[in-house]
Amino acid sequence: MDSLKDFLLKKGYSKIKLKFTKTNHFEIKVSINGIKGQFILDTGASNSCVGFEAIERFNLKVKASDIKAVGAGASDMFTQISTSNTIQVGKWKKNRVALILFNLSHVNTGLINHNAEPVDGIIGADILKKGKAIIDYEKKQLYLKL
Repeated sequence: MDSLKDFLLKKGYSKIKLKFTKTNHFEIKVSINGIKGQFILDTGASNSCVGFEAIERFNLKVKASDIKAVGAGASDMFTQISTSNTIQVGKWKKNRVALILFNLSHVNTGLINHNAEPVDGIIGADILKKGKAIIDYEKKQLYLKL
């Protein structure tokens, strides 16, 4: 019998290593518009997000948004949107990806207070769905369909 890894690789999935942090989050390396960053993998986040401070770093073209963000510890937060981005996670790559931008300072303050590194953003269910994601929690692996 094949392992989950062997089965998924045969089915055309790409394997991406996840880092388990002191705050019980999985972190993942992601490239946005060719620039690498550190992100939290959050299956409960409906959209993938980037902090305002990373707009220039990731070469994001930003538009105003009427959407108010809500998350753990914060609500009714001002947002902006950036469309037509290229995102790459391991070998998996997608063009024309929209990202929500908002103030991630409360997230990063919480991480720093628990001796964890700050992040550039959050990878949410939108990307996981597009990639037909499968997470192997025991082996700390994310699989995305190529």
